[in-house]
Amino acid sequence: MITDSAKRQFDVVLVRKLDRFARNRVDSATYRAILKRNGVKVVSAKENISDGPEGIILESLLEGIAEYYSAELSVKVRRGQTENALKCKANGGMIPFGYKVNAERYYEIDPLTAPIVLEMFTRYADGQTVKEIAEDMNGRGVFTTTKHKYMNKSSMHNLLKNRRYIGEYRYGDTITPDGMPRIVPQEIFDRVQERMEKNKHKPAAKKAIVEYILTTKLFCGKCGVMMVGTGGTSKTGKVHHYYKCGNAIYKKSCDKKTVKKDWLERIVVTLTREFVLRDEVIGRLADMVVELQKRENTTIPFLQAQLDGIDKRIDNLLNAIEEGLMNASAKQRLDDLEAKKADLEISIAREKIEKTPLSREQIIFWISKFKDGDIDDPTYCQAILDIFVNSVFLYDDKLTITFNWKDGTKTVTLAELEAASENATDDETPNLSGFSGSYLDDKPP
Repeated sequence: MITDSAKRQFDVVLVRKLDRFARNRVDSATYRAILKRNGVKVVSAKENISDGPEGIILESLLEGIAEYYSAELSVKVRRGQTENALKCKANGGMIPFGYKVNAERYYEIDPLTAPIVLEMFTRYADGQTVKEIAEDMNGRGVFTTTKHKYMNKSSMHNLLKNRRYIGEYRYGDTITPDGMPRIVPQEIFDRVQERMEKNKHKPAAKKAIVEYILTTKLFCGKCGVMMVGTGGTSKTGKVHHYYKCGNAIYKKSCDKKTVKKDWLERIVVTLTREFVLRDEVIGRLADMVVELQKRENTTIPFLQAQLDGIDKRIDNLLNAIEEGLMNASAKQRLDDLEAKKADLEISIAREKIEKTPLSREQIIFWISKFKDGDIDDPTYCQAILDIFVNSVFLYDDKLTITFNWKDGTKTVTLAELEAASENATDDETPNLSGFSGSYLDDKPP
């Protein structure tokens, strides 16, 4: 779809809600920027947000609040799963090879595959290699839990390290010894672990992961192409990180200079905090979110109507069973309807959670938390940029930041930034108060 947008054959992408457009904010920002450049709008069916610049920051706030409620829903789901775990019940997911799950969701030994598990452990403990065992199992037609998948080194290692085979039930932080049937004796399991530890190769040193938080927001002022993070090592061996124009890296068609990563990110975050997090701005944003929450949710009545229909059909089946018309087909149909009912109830609960209204005071409190965040915390800085910054254009002599509302574009020369930073060390936030009047104004957003 993103590729086809360049052909100018359509001009709208319709989604149910904005948080359905992408799995994370980075993908959302990247793909929406490409669509916008190709003249394509992303329209939400459930969130009627204005086309004006004010709508951009409202979209960002809604994404943040949706993320909060998603986390809250996850906690509630996790609570139910934890209750199952305390009872040593199966919580979904792949059933370990050698086991099966009964109607009460408890693990039982599978008499067909459990002996094969014990055989594999015993053979490895007695000196055979993982490769030899896997090849033999594949030749005998023994597949992994995922049907039609052959045994390989990875699946064999995972199986031989699985502590469930000594009866240890494990789900998240819940660990219960003897919480499920044992397949492998402790002595054999210990011999396997000891041998695997001896055979384990020293892992390669992992490279440090560097977060370039301006990715998808930063553009070259000369050619308009997105700037990307890059790094280099000096003669002393010190690693330096920069942002560089994509054309300068890949096509060698732009002579835009690189800029230091940490300095630029700190400048943009500091400017954004001083420009955005003012009481009058926060109050207006809160009013907009409160107004949006008042709009009717049309999904819940639709789901409720489906649930009512399912309930009626279940009642009809139960009446038929009471009259002696029970058979295998009716039982299967009843199970299917009960499953659909459970799914609908979950969907309705999720909609109600998503639509739980926040008061103006709660919204102001949520936004105001960004005022005093730690500028050295990458997560905090990323949130500031995701919510409040639309784009940053970097020239050789100036920096233009476009914030997410009408008349929210401000330009600051690099000479001004350097002057403001003269009294700050590399580890300090630049003191921007000396030229705040050149990029801030008193106009409401």
